[in-house]
Amino acid sequence: MKRKIMPFVITIILGALLYYFMLPPINLSAPEFYPYALIVIVIYYISTEINQLKLNENIILKLSKKKEHSKREYYWILSIPIIFAILILINIVNSPFFNAKRYYNRISIKEDGVFEEDVSEVDFNSLPLLDKDSSQKLGDRVMGQMTELVSQFSVSNLYTQINYKNDIVRVTPLEYANAIKYFTNRKGGVKGYIILNSVNGKAELVKLDKGMKYMPSALFNENLQRKLRFNYPFEVFGKEKFEIDNNGNPYWIVPTIQYAGIGLRREVTGIVILNPITGETTKYKVNEIPTWVDHVYPPELILEQVNDWGKYKKGYINSVFGQKDVVVTTEGYNYTVMNDDVYLYTGITSVASDESNVGFILTNLRTKKTVFYSVAGAEEYSAMASAEGQVQQMEYRATFPLLINLNNKPTYLLSLKDRAGLVKMYAFVDVVDYQKVVVSDAKEGIKAAALNYLGNDERHVGESNVMTKDITLSKIKTALIDGISYYYFVDNLNDKYKVSIKVKPNVLPFVEEGQKINVSYHEERDIYTILRINNY
Repeated sequence: MKRKIMPFVITIILGALLYYFMLPPINLSAPEFYPYALIVIVIYYISTEINQLKLNENIILKLSKKKEHSKREYYWILSIPIIFAILILINIVNSPFFNAKRYYNRISIKEDGVFEEDVSEVDFNSLPLLDKDSSQKLGDRVMGQMTELVSQFSVSNLYTQINYKNDIVRVTPLEYANAIKYFTNRKGGVKGYIILNSVNGKAELVKLDKGMKYMPSALFNENLQRKLRFNYPFEVFGKEKFEIDNNGNPYWIVPTIQYAGIGLRREVTGIVILNPITGETTKYKVNEIPTWVDHVYPPELILEQVNDWGKYKKGYINSVFGQKDVVVTTEGYNYTVMNDDVYLYTGITSVASDESNVGFILTNLRTKKTVFYSVAGAEEYSAMASAEGQVQQMEYRATFPLLINLNNKPTYLLSLKDRAGLVKMYAFVDVVDYQKVVVSDAKEGIKAAALNYLGNDERHVGESNVMTKDITLSKIKTALIDGISYYYFVDNLNDKYKVSIKVKPNVLPFVEEGQKINVSYHEERDIYTILRINNY
C-alpha cells in the first residue's frame, strides 16, 4: 500500500514546489496551465516507473513485469498526443473560421461619432504634453535627489497615466533595487511612489507612513503575482497597473481574464484591486468598478478586439480573400483624458496600409465604450515623418502624436526631441492634410506654437476669442514673410496689430496713418492679429 501511495506523495510535493514558482492558473482555458500540467504528469510517470523497480526478482517475474511495463509505457505515450489533439480540436471549433461573427462582436463600436461634438476643444492649460519617456527622465531626477532612498530602491518604469483630482498625471511606484535590498527593507516595505503632472512636468515623491510590501520586485509570499495567485488560484490575470485613489492611496489594479477555447477570444470579466500595504484584495465585476479606477482594459486587448471588428465584419472568407471593407489599427496608440476618464486613441487604416487613415477610434479604458470617427487623413507615422522633415537638418525625432480638437478640427500635436530626449520644438499637423505642418520653438510655449499654426486664418480661431473695436492708425509698416505680405499697425493707444494681405487684398495697400478702421482680432502674445476689417 505504501509503495502505491509513494508516487502520489512525490508528485504532490514536487508539483506544489513547481506551482510556487510557475504560478499557473488552475484553469483549463489558460494556455499557461498546460506546461505545468505536462511537467506534473511527467513527474508522476517517472516516480511510478521508479517505484516499480525491484532488485531481487526472478527471471520469469522480470519478463512478466517487463511486458506490463511496456504496455503501461505505451498507454502513457499514446495519451499525450490524444490530449493535444483534443485541445487543438477545441480551438479549431472556437476559431474565427467557425465564429467570425463572435470575433467581430468582441467589441461594440459606435460608428457615427462626430469628433467636434464628442471631443472638447483643446485646453492648453490641461494638455498632457509629457510622454512616458520624458516622465521617466523627470522621475529618475526626483529619485536621484533622495539620497536616503536611491541606494535602496529603484523607480518602476510603469508610469500609469491617470486622472487624479482633475489633473492628468502619471504615477509609478518605487521598487526594491535587488534581492539583497529586499531582505534589508522588507520589514518597512517600499517607502513611496512618484506622481508626475503630465501638463506642467512637476514631479513629486510621495512618502508613505506605511510601506508597500506586495510588489512585483518582492520575493516569496510578498511577491505581487504570488499573492494574487494564492488568493485566486483559478483566475487568469492580465497585466497589473499601478494607480492611486482620490485620497492618494496606492493600489494595484489587475484585470481578470476569460477565454473561449484555450487562449482564444480573451475578455476582461472584472478586476482585482490589491492594497500593496496591507495585502487586502477586492474583486469587482466590470459593471461594479469604482469610478476612480482608470485602467481596466489593457490597450493591447482593445487593439486586438478592434482588429477583429475590422477584419471579420463580412465573415472569415472575406477577411482572407476579398478583404472588402477590411480595416486594421495603425501600429501605435496614445492616451487622452476626457470627462475624468482615460481614453485610448489609435488610427484605423485599410488593410493595404497605404499611409493614410480612414478614421480613428477613442476607447474608454474603464468602460470599453468605443466610438469610431470617420475622418480620412494622415496615418500617425506619416504625420511624424512629415514633422521631422520640417527640421531634418537638426535630426530631431517626433513623439507619437496627441490627437486634439483645435478649433473643431482634428489635429495632431507632436513634440520634437533632440538626441538627449529634450523637447526642442512643437509641431502641429493637420489630420486631413498632413502636408500642412507648422513647427515652433518649444521655448515660446505651446500656446504660441498653436497660434503660429493657426496663423491669420479666421477659420481656425474660435469666435469666443475674437474681439471687435475701432482703432486709429498712427504707424504702418509692411514685411514679406514666406512670400506673404503682412501689415503691422500701431494705433493711437500704442497697441500693436498685424494682418495678412489675404484679409483685405484690395484695401490694405491703401490704408493710411490717421485713418480709423473697425477690426475683429484675437490676441497673440504681445501683438493683436486682425482677422477681419469690417468697414470696407
